[in-house]
Amino acid sequence: MNFLVDAQLPFGLSVLFTEKGHDSVHTSQLPDKNLTTDNTIRILSIQEKRIVVTKDSDFFDSYILKKEPFKVVFVRTGNQKTSVLTNLFARKFDQIIKSLEHGGLVEVTMEHVKILY
Repeated sequence: MNFLVDAQLPFGLSVLFTEKGHDSVHTSQLPDKNLTTDNTIRILSIQEKRIVVTKDSDFFDSYILKKEPFKVVFVRTGNQKTSVLTNLFARKFDQIIKSLEHGGLVEVTMEHVKILY
């Protein structure tokens, strides 16, 4: 799977996806870095079939209304230290991947991983 980790999430999440054998980029690696617009992220996601990992509810809404971007991992953990968030994703990684195989919009909280759509 291909991932695109949004600006409000740590670069370490992108590293984790790569270490687990997936292609992943963080917005900080894009030409406009963390100032990359949501529209550019949506277009890149569709063109490269990248799953957007984000806290941004605009991507949640866009997926519900238009099925854009390609797929979304919607992170609803509140503000967490980078280490806590990275450890959460490491522990729930297999569940996140399996959920993405069956759905296009997956929610990750401190308590669960859930297919929303």
